[in-house]
Amino acid sequence: MAKVSMVEREKKRIRTVKKYAEKRARLKEIIRNPETSEEDRWDALVSLQKMPRNAAPVRLRNRCGLTGRPHGYYRKFGLSRNMLREAAMRGDVPGLVKSSW
Repeated sequence: MAKVSMVEREKKRIRTVKKYAEKRARLKEIIRNPETSEEDRWDALVSLQKMPRNAAPVRLRNRCGLTGRPHGYYRKFGLSRNMLREAAMRGDVPGLVKSSW
């Protein structure tokens, strides 16, 4: 089980990313557009840099939905390997069976 503070920090980051997503996309489009003047591009760049660090989606970390574990995370299920195994053993994941050979 991950520390509650780490899980809460991650939730706060998710909220921040959602809050600034539209504004970031608009500024990045201005920066990428070759027809934008240098002055407008510079202003957009400065505005983008003034945003909070946690507004960048790259700072998000995938965590297990049950335990908050950051490693061994399966995107398809949203669970860590340990919780995925337990869910599969209980039969909670349709079509997933433990391999044996």
